[in-house]
Amino acid sequence: MYVDGAAADAASGATFTSTDPFDLSEWARVPEAGPVDVERAVDAARRAFRTSWWRARPRERARVLRAFAVLLDGHVDHLAAVESRDNGKTITEVRAGFAGVGDHFRHAASIAEAVPDTAPAGGRPDVLALTRRVPYGVIGIQIPWNTPGVILAQSAAPALAAGNCIVVKPSEVAPCSTLEIARLAGDAGFPPGVVNVVTGYGAVVGAALCAHPDVDKLVFTGSTAAGAVVAGHAAARTAPVVMELGGKAAHLVFADADLDAAALGVVSGFTTAAGQSCMCGSRVLVERSVHDEVVDRVVDRLRTLRIGDPGDPATEMGPLCGPGQAERVARYIAAGRAEGAVLRHGGGRPAGFEDHPHFVEPTLFTGATSAMTICQEEIFGPVAAVIGFDDEPEAVRIANDTRYGLSAAIWTDDLHRAHRVAEALDVGVVFVNTARSGDPAYANGGRGQSGYGRVSGLDGFHEMTQSKSIQVLLRPPPTA
Repeated sequence: MYVDGAAADAASGATFTSTDPFDLSEWARVPEAGPVDVERAVDAARRAFRTSWWRARPRERARVLRAFAVLLDGHVDHLAAVESRDNGKTITEVRAGFAGVGDHFRHAASIAEAVPDTAPAGGRPDVLALTRRVPYGVIGIQIPWNTPGVILAQSAAPALAAGNCIVVKPSEVAPCSTLEIARLAGDAGFPPGVVNVVTGYGAVVGAALCAHPDVDKLVFTGSTAAGAVVAGHAAARTAPVVMELGGKAAHLVFADADLDAAALGVVSGFTTAAGQSCMCGSRVLVERSVHDEVVDRVVDRLRTLRIGDPGDPATEMGPLCGPGQAERVARYIAAGRAEGAVLRHGGGRPAGFEDHPHFVEPTLFTGATSAMTICQEEIFGPVAAVIGFDDEPEAVRIANDTRYGLSAAIWTDDLHRAHRVAEALDVGVVFVNTARSGDPAYANGGRGQSGYGRVSGLDGFHEMTQSKSIQVLLRPPPTA
């Protein structure tokens, strides 16, 4: 682990293993922390916040964050190899993600130097009013196993740029790339205690981090059910939380769209990360006049999708990661068939991996309705359901017929329609004519059961600060 500026084992000496989802080998041994380790990490972060220069010198913070970005840039291949082996995502996808991780810290560094205090005009001319953005102190960050490197950067970069100190708890399913990032943090120039990483199980380490009275704010990315537990811990001590939770993204394909591009985007939308993404485009809404044409193109692309070893750059979809994931996805596929959806492609194990416990074919249903289980619940696997619509209002109504509200995609060549529909969708992030397009400058977050608060961008920076209002009574000038 990484605590108070140095490598650390769990106080108990306990460890757990990380299993490669593809070859099923136990390839890494990781410290299994307990409450005493969380206590040590939080104490280190609190001490760094109170006694180091970190929160008081934004220009120096920016310098360290940029140095960290350079180190991350130089280790993209290594970090990608570690993460791909840890969670089963394709090396091509993970490498592309890590290629942009350093940019999050560069962007945050620029904000740290540039965000000004404000001087609002009050009602009294003899009072000078200032509003400052100040850090919270210690921020506890819990990240998931599906995209740990990028998701860590989205929250850690603005948290650090704002002058906070952090304690990170990666998922026990895939913690290794986060630990490798922590090694680099040790060389970037962070004062000891500013960055801490503690590994272990959510029920122990995560719970201890949520309940710790010296953790001033929590950032959590994960399932909606787990988010409710985190929110409960936070509510018990009135701690603020940023949460990005589940999703049920819709892709809205209109007849005037570039149908070739839309079909490719739809496939990418639900097979990237083997569908294990909160932005997985698991609902495909297609205008009925082009319904069959779009479905045929999607199926044609699925038939050529290269499934296999995630370490092979030619592979386009690898195995599922977590224990029981394939069985969970299979139950949803069975539910889709039982409720009357038409299985158009997939539904089983891909050729050559019939006996592998972590592989599922990319699966497409047609004839679905919004009320079906596969259209309402987050599957977290490579499964999508096609729903037809007749006009724009119906498309928007179907897209909004979910308790989730993270993201959506619109496929159209009509600029006016793109803006109308984007405004009408009840989600935090809208993509137009692209499956997904992340950037450190873009705020990311959802609404409803997809959580609240934002990471990345200027909004993400503001989430990691709180306003402090200062009023100074000006003395009148001396009389003669």
